[in-house]
Amino acid sequence: MLEQLLQLGGSAVAVLLLAWICAKLGLGADVRIGSEDEAKRLAAEALCGFEATELALDRAGIGALLRDKEGRVMLLRRHGAMFASRLLDSHAFARLDRNFLTIGTGEETFGKVTLDLGDKAQVWASSLRHLGGATHA
Repeated sequence: MLEQLLQLGGSAVAVLLLAWICAKLGLGADVRIGSEDEAKRLAAEALCGFEATELALDRAGIGALLRDKEGRVMLLRRHGAMFASRLLDSHAFARLDRNFLTIGTGEETFGKVTLDLGDKAQVWASSLRHLGGATHA
């Protein structure tokens, strides 16, 4: 009986220790883009020289669309506890549904993301048409 209690106590301590380590490392955090400045910073970190002049931030902070002065459009999306980005070269993977814009890149590993852009969704969907048609096989 004493051995079982010691084993149970040791297991509980081990679980608490692992939970503490995960918290210290920031694992499992609910990362969000909190502001337009943060979205611009993330875009600049993702692609050297990318200076956003326009952007639309998802209402929940899970992603953003950014355009630079050269007309390039970057999609930022949450990927685990980090953010991933891609430059968009086609509108073929964009679908508008009222305030929601679903965007993909054609890369299966990057997947699609649905952004709640509010009133900006229609404007961005329209502007993505200037990127051209499908270029992916």
